[in-house]
Amino acid sequence: MVGEKISSFIQVWLIVVTSLCYCHAIGRTVPKGTTRLAFLLPVVCLFLFLPLKLDSPHLGGLTAFFIAWLANFKLLLFALDRGPLNSQVSLPLFIALACLPIKIQHTPLSKPHPNKGISSSSVVNYAVKVVLLGIILWAYDYIDYMHPYVIKLLYSLHIYFFLEIVLAIGAAVVRSFSGLELEPQFNEPFLSTSLQDFWGKRWNLMVTGILRPTVYEPALRFSSAVIGRKWAPLPSVFSTFVVSGVMHELMFYYLGRMSPTGEMTLFFLIHGFCLTVEIGLKKASKGWWQPPWVVTGPLTVGFVLGTGFWLFIPQFTRSKTDVRAFEEYAELGAWLKECLGFLMEK
Repeated sequence: MVGEKISSFIQVWLIVVTSLCYCHAIGRTVPKGTTRLAFLLPVVCLFLFLPLKLDSPHLGGLTAFFIAWLANFKLLLFALDRGPLNSQVSLPLFIALACLPIKIQHTPLSKPHPNKGISSSSVVNYAVKVVLLGIILWAYDYIDYMHPYVIKLLYSLHIYFFLEIVLAIGAAVVRSFSGLELEPQFNEPFLSTSLQDFWGKRWNLMVTGILRPTVYEPALRFSSAVIGRKWAPLPSVFSTFVVSGVMHELMFYYLGRMSPTGEMTLFFLIHGFCLTVEIGLKKASKGWWQPPWVVTGPLTVGFVLGTGFWLFIPQFTRSKTDVRAFEEYAELGAWLKECLGFLMEK
């Protein structure tokens, strides 16, 4: 079973890499604009279809996030010669930038160095999170004895640690091959001082970076012409959260193959509305009242967790993604044990 899933995963990603080779060639030969967009649209449609070929919650979920969301948004920007993709870079780097949640910092390293940009504190930080993720996986053995809110908290921490570790590994691989310093994807979201700080500077920064040029900036230009530059960020921020909600509905469809319930969209509409109000109050007060972090920090994290427990986490249980994930861990353990036994016999 595990072997079949890995085989399907490899097949899908061979198609992805081949498609991105085509996109790289298109960028070098076809001028930007509607003509290039017409050549890239078949790949965008293909990337929307490919995650349906994977029924693994881990491999399928990550593939959907990488190609159906990030890569497709980057390709749409690439059609206009904007965003992180550039046909002048090498093909391997183009492929990595297209389908991995990474972003090159403005000041690249002058020479590749395996340890450059990786501090000892970062190593310790990730090592601690790997250990914590292992503890969470172990704790699932006793899930029948846990309170539902404890289970939801474990799921929330699992998602955070899993995403940060996987994205950090992807960035480290690209860094080792290219010698370029890459921006981190998370910035300790539990230290957030406000919703603006959480969504704009700390949580899944690659999504923030790709939604800004594709949704926020066009909406900002339109809103500026209608209501003026001062208040234009408010509808622009809300529009960004609407799109994010729709894309999360799509991601959960890939995970569970269930019709959207609207709860994902509601989660992001609530956060978009509250963030819009927060920004509006800051503009109206001109920053004269700023509560200390000891007040705003727990309120922010508590609000994110509370709304997540209500609308976000239940999507995993409703689609039985959590059950399938546990089965996948068991299958992986049995498969690794079988492989180890085979190697020992040799």
